Amino acid sequence: MGRPPLVQAALALVERRGRYLICRRRVGDVLGGYWEFPGGKRKAGEPWEACLRRELREELGVTVRVINLYGRIRHRYRMRPILFRVFRCAIARGTPRPLAASALRWVRPRQLMRYRFPPANRQLIAQLSGSASGRAMI
Repeated sequence: MGRPPLVQAALALVERRGRYLICRRRVGDVLGGYWEFPGGKRKAGEPWEACLRRELREELGVTVRVINLYGRIRHRYRMRPILFRVFRCAIARGTPRPLAASALRWVRPRQLMRYRFPPANRQLIAQLSGSASGRAMI
């Protein structure tokens, strides 16, 4: 039995007026009820920025402008490893709607620690909220 394949996903740090957009996963989904940054799994051979634009169109009904790569996160969940590429983005067109989430919120960086995020996001949340200690993102 071989190693499980690496899952690749793009995450968007969508910022507006000093707040980040976060989405609440639907109850019944994997990690249901947790909050997360919008984004999703990359298809084989799909460029990272194209993945991000597709996911935000599908999940939020918006078009985004990718500003830059913020960093990478590697995490191992029980059954498989995952690699996230995190991008800073701005909404170019549309108003975010929770098409694939139960709720959306615009949250100030220092408030991020009040929300329950998946374990893979802990270091990112600490950095964005200004409470990071120890190792930075890759």
